Amino acid sequence: MAFNRVREELQAELADIRAKGLEKVERIIQSEQGALIRCTLPGETEPREVLNFCANNYLGLSSHPELIQAAHHALEERGYGLSSVRFICGTQDIHKELEAKTTEFLGTEATILFPSCFDANAAAFEIMHKGDLIIADRLIHASIIDGIRLSDAEHDSYKNADMEHLEEKLQLAGERRQLPEGDPKRVNRVMIVTDGVFSMDGNFAPLDKIVELAEKYDAMVMVDDAHASGFIGENGRGTAEHFGVLGKIDIITTTYGKALGGASGGCVSGRKEIVEYLRQRGRPYLFSNTLMPSIAAGSIKALELVSQSKDLIEKLKKNTEHFRTQMAQIGFEIKPGYAIAPVMLYNAKLAQDMAAELYDEGIYVIGFSFPVVPKGQARIRVQLSAAHEPEHINRCIAAFQKVGEKYGVLGLKKKEILAKYPEAK
Repeated sequence: MAFNRVREELQAELADIRAKGLEKVERIIQSEQGALIRCTLPGETEPREVLNFCANNYLGLSSHPELIQAAHHALEERGYGLSSVRFICGTQDIHKELEAKTTEFLGTEATILFPSCFDANAAAFEIMHKGDLIIADRLIHASIIDGIRLSDAEHDSYKNADMEHLEEKLQLAGERRQLPEGDPKRVNRVMIVTDGVFSMDGNFAPLDKIVELAEKYDAMVMVDDAHASGFIGENGRGTAEHFGVLGKIDIITTTYGKALGGASGGCVSGRKEIVEYLRQRGRPYLFSNTLMPSIAAGSIKALELVSQSKDLIEKLKKNTEHFRTQMAQIGFEIKPGYAIAPVMLYNAKLAQDMAAELYDEGIYVIGFSFPVVPKGQARIRVQLSAAHEPEHINRCIAAFQKVGEKYGVLGLKKKEILAKYPEAK
């Protein structure tokens, strides 16, 4: 059969992935999502209890009783699903309510829902056409990269959070704008694209400086705030609030699948003309089923809880500061940031092996390596949550210290780690 040759090639590639310590292994959770979960590894029959330090459950809302109650009520009142896309017969008032509350929360002009933030990022670039230019940060999320690839616009990139490099790109774009009509090198619309918080490194994009450059060079700004909405900024409104540029971002894409409930669903929020255009031309909006009513209701409740109290935001802040301070004192290198705390190990197999031993110690974390992060940048990404109590964090730190001592990496820098654990070729 024709597939036999392909089967052998894929088997060889998969074997190589395993040999290099790059294999992704699913752990099967047999409980609700929370700080403490029950799960099994492949081949295990009995679940074990572990502390979860790798969920995007930043505010601990994934299993919040009020969200569950709201979702239950919507399930009973509005059904399981709508069997339709939005513009045919898939829009309930609950979807319009979520759009309105998201707009108010983010301080924008309008919002349009999508089944996921991945879909939102696929749709956002429908406003960019041939002759337009997208200039993106080099560490943008994979979903933004895929969205850009679907666009007819030209695309370029700038070094991560490097404003001098971004300005160089904008200056070149400005020169190309002066070219006569009909010149193939002429540029029309320009859009700067960035994550608000970068998912693997945990650092922030300097949105205040980006907005300043955008105004100087007549460019639009798009921000994916999936790892910020709900807990970054004084009131949890994201990186735009953190940097004092609320209302100045043209497009914000974000998710309800992380801090804001942890289920699924995403949106594009921003200028009303952009949102209305996406209702007419956004392919994931036009051809994907509507977000199920129970998720919409849970997301509305999540926005209400965040708007009513800062307690969860403050607890997450304390948890993050405690973890980062103690881990640095032990001798681990952690990239600067906030609730995403990448423990840098640089060697892919080392990251996988240490994550496996931490699991045996009752700490659920994941080793990240290529292609999720660049080669030679392997790490264990720890994510803090308001669901964690101080004793949970102390147990995590103690486990890291025990495993770090076993592998002899405490206090070592990148060169020293790679000298001890060379990366596989």
